[in-house]
Amino acid sequence: MKDWKEALDLLESGEVRAANKIDGKWVANTDVKKMILEAFKAGELKEFSEEHFHGFVDKHNLAPRAFKPEDGIRMVPGGTSIRRGAYVSKGVILMPPAYVNVGAFVDEGTMVDSHALVGSCAQIGKNVHLSAGVQIGGVLEPIGLAPVVIEDNAFIGAGAVIVEGVQVSKGAVIAPNVALSKGTPIYDCVNEKMITDCIIPENAVVVPGSRPINKKLACAAEQGLALNCAIIIKYKDEKTQASLELEDFLR
Repeated sequence: MKDWKEALDLLESGEVRAANKIDGKWVANTDVKKMILEAFKAGELKEFSEEHFHGFVDKHNLAPRAFKPEDGIRMVPGGTSIRRGAYVSKGVILMPPAYVNVGAFVDEGTMVDSHALVGSCAQIGKNVHLSAGVQIGGVLEPIGLAPVVIEDNAFIGAGAVIVEGVQVSKGAVIAPNVALSKGTPIYDCVNEKMITDCIIPENAVVVPGSRPINKKLACAAEQGLALNCAIIIKYKDEKTQASLELEDFLR
């Protein structure tokens, strides 16, 4: 990549990504992230005059993307925006309003529902369902930090928040309102262990939970207060899969 312009073009075409899976581990592509930061530095504020973006102001070189029917992407009218430098594959559906930020990668067959955010450099796999109100965090700095990754066939329930480089493996199910960050304890109650690497295992079914506050915080303990955690209550079976099936005609 000779400059930020080429980097953004390559990101949009899917030829390069802001993170790659190397030897089973997702690693940030620091060269790409550096170029995205260069684009921000080079950008100048501009008021967009196009009909659908009239009155909006952003960096002149990060204008929202536009699509044609032959792209095979269904972006339903009503406030959705896909920023320059984001890749969206054929077969993706975006319901309004949704936002896909620079450097993000959204693979084929994925549904991005209303009020969902795909943050900068986030990696979303094939046939993923991001339900209404889902927030997938982004990360540009520090450049070495891997972004949030949602692998193929995962289902993210309404209102879930996934940030700080958490990785959701293939086929996992995140229940509504689960919040996952580096500081969120994840208890695998099936295998009786604690997840310490911020990676949700394949086909895990994760629900929101709580745990008692440490007795060192006497006031909190006396009040019976609890802290957020996430609990793997099962691994996906045929019954779970059936409840998540999407009708083909919706696509």
